[in-house]
Amino acid sequence: MRRFRIRAPLIAALLLAASHGPSALAQANATESVSLDSAAGSESPRTIDQLMTALKRERDPESAHQLTEEILADWNVSGSPTIDLLMQWAASAAAEKRNPAALDFLDQAIVLKPDFVGALSQRATLHYTMGNYRRAISDINRVLTIEPRHFAALAGLAAILSERGSEAMALKAWERYLDIYPADRQAQEIVSTLSEKLAGSRT
Repeated sequence: MRRFRIRAPLIAALLLAASHGPSALAQANATESVSLDSAAGSESPRTIDQLMTALKRERDPESAHQLTEEILADWNVSGSPTIDLLMQWAASAAAEKRNPAALDFLDQAIVLKPDFVGALSQRATLHYTMGNYRRAISDINRVLTIEPRHFAALAGLAAILSERGSEAMALKAWERYLDIYPADRQAQEIVSTLSEKLAGSRT
C-alpha cells in the first residue's frame, strides 16, 4: 500500500503534464480565458509567475488543482504548429502502446526546441512507463534546469527516487514540491510518512 501511495502522484502529476499535451488542455484553457476575459472586461491572462505565486498561496485543494491545470497548459504550448503536431502524434502513439514511434516524435520535437519542457516531461513520462528510469531522470533534470518550479517533474523525480530506495533524497524532492504546490494533500501525506520512516530508521 505504501508503494502505491508513493507512485500515485507520479501518475497524477507527471502524466497530467505529458498526456494532455499542447492540444486539448491548452485549447480548453484558451477558450476558458476568452470567456473570462469577456466577462471581466477583457482582462489580461495571468503570467506564469502570477500563476505560480497564486499556487504557492492557495490552500484549497480544488482551487489549487485548477491553477496547476492552467500552468501545465501554458508549459505545454510550444508556439510551433510543427512541434504541436509532433506532440499530438506522440500522445496518440503512446496511448496505442507504440512506444518507439512516440519516442521518435518526441525526439524530433526536442531537436526542434531543446528547451520545450512540455516535450521533455512527456518523454520523461514515457521513459518511466517503459522502465527506463535513468533516462526518465535525465529528462526530468533537464526540465528542472529550465523550469525549477516544474512541480510535475519534481513529483516524478521524487516517486522514482522512492522506488529506487533513495528515500532521503525523495523526501527532499517532495519538500521542494510542496514549497511550490502546498495544497497537495496526497504529497503532504507522503512527506509525513517518509519523515516518520526516516526518523524511525535513525533511532
